[in-house]
Amino acid sequence: MKNNRRTFIKLAGIAAAGLAVAPKALASSGGHSPVKANPKGLHATQWAMVIDTTKLHTEEEIAKLAEACHAIHNVPKIEGHKEVKWLWSDTYAHTFPEQENPHLAEEVHHRDFPLLCNHCENPPCVRVCPTKATYKRPDGIVAMDYHRCIGCRYCMAGCPYGSRSFNWGEPRKNLDLSKLNPEFPTRMRGVVEKCNFCVERLAVGKMPACVEASEGAMVFGDLNDPDSEVRQVLREKFTIRRKPTAGTEPCVYYVI
Repeated sequence: MKNNRRTFIKLAGIAAAGLAVAPKALASSGGHSPVKANPKGLHATQWAMVIDTTKLHTEEEIAKLAEACHAIHNVPKIEGHKEVKWLWSDTYAHTFPEQENPHLAEEVHHRDFPLLCNHCENPPCVRVCPTKATYKRPDGIVAMDYHRCIGCRYCMAGCPYGSRSFNWGEPRKNLDLSKLNPEFPTRMRGVVEKCNFCVERLAVGKMPACVEASEGAMVFGDLNDPDSEVRQVLREKFTIRRKPTAGTEPCVYYVI
């Protein structure tokens, strides 16, 4: 009993000392986080993407982009209904079900279209998440905090685009451990994951992996900057977005 009391008093003293030092440390840092942003980091008030499907429209081309994305983000390879995906492909009818046009060129109907999280301006997934594990950043990116995810999958039900995947099993068992990217965390069973617009690459001045691998077929930039490349493409090309009647305001645009 005496040892327990002595240990408790000792720990309490350490905690009190920490509380006394913390304000001083905070004051010495000017009230800001001691972690400094990379000066090469890319910034925007609303990141957006334009995909030119006249340049990128085959299953093989899209699979190449998915491979680049999944390798960097340690996405497990699982086949079947338990598949985990950040970037994938689908047909016109499934991609744009509300914009079916029988007079479109037959070639358009036979194209494959790259799909990913739309990082909506009005994301329903954020509204329904009970733990705020999914949230919208100031730059418009809809992000995930894997440690706060309780696996309720409300966000999956709220997303009208099927852009989220659930880890039914242990994802690390489906990864080649010899090829893991040590700069990005692996996930655990029971959490949801999805495309994050490569926030970790933006922070160090790099474009998203899929954009780099697309060789010009994908453009990325600040939607609110009239001088950005994204805005330039949107002015010059006719684009459509997925399921516009959902009211989510997707930030991924498609040149058809």
